[in-house]
Amino acid sequence: DRSVLTMMDRADFAAALHVLGERYWDRHPFHLRLHEGGCTPAEVRSWVANRWYYQCILSRKNAAIMANCPLPEVRLQWMERIAFQDGPGGGLADWLVLAEAVGLTREEVLDERHLLPGVRFAVDAYLAFCRDRSWVEGAAAALTELFSPDLMADRIAAWRRHYGWIKPDGFAYFEARIPVVRHDSAYTIDLVLDHCPTRERQEAAVAALAFKCDVLRAMLDAIDYAGTSR
Repeated sequence: DRSVLTMMDRADFAAALHVLGERYWDRHPFHLRLHEGGCTPAEVRSWVANRWYYQCILSRKNAAIMANCPLPEVRLQWMERIAFQDGPGGGLADWLVLAEAVGLTREEVLDERHLLPGVRFAVDAYLAFCRDRSWVEGAAAALTELFSPDLMADRIAAWRRHYGWIKPDGFAYFEARIPVVRHDSAYTIDLVLDHCPTRERQEAAVAALAFKCDVLRAMLDAIDYAGTSR
């Protein structure tokens, strides 16, 4: 009977979320090659083009979390993520600048001609998860942002070192995103810790973050396979 399981205290619950960094996509073989300079220009472009689809659903999944959340104060705070992503000069606009910086045209990114079926499937699964599960589980799934700021900082340094052909203005997305994600992750983990009052909900939150890690790795599986099968 899972109802008799003792709740984790706050520190143990936080630790259970943080340990999932071991499943984050920074340890995926493709990501290691990407940061070590082992990817071809075509592979870098594939990564950027396929990540565009993920960027496009971020505001939709955030809207789904808001729609499921009954707390006005949380909805107001969460709304800032949509404004950052969709607003003028926001995340989507900066990602298109990155696409051009690696040699893609906006047209080929926008029409999704390079989108891989495996990436579409993984990203759509993430959007469906945030629509169908509780808002707290959706928020917990977003906690991959705990692990991303350092990775983005490393990516900027690695790409400048190994891929001199990338135009410098392409790094604007990561440079703007790092401080925002540090702020968002601090807010989100406190939110999840505060709104999981049972062991069952705590475990659901941990499972949600594990699922999101698997989504990101599945995206890289598809991109990596497509590159090696050419």
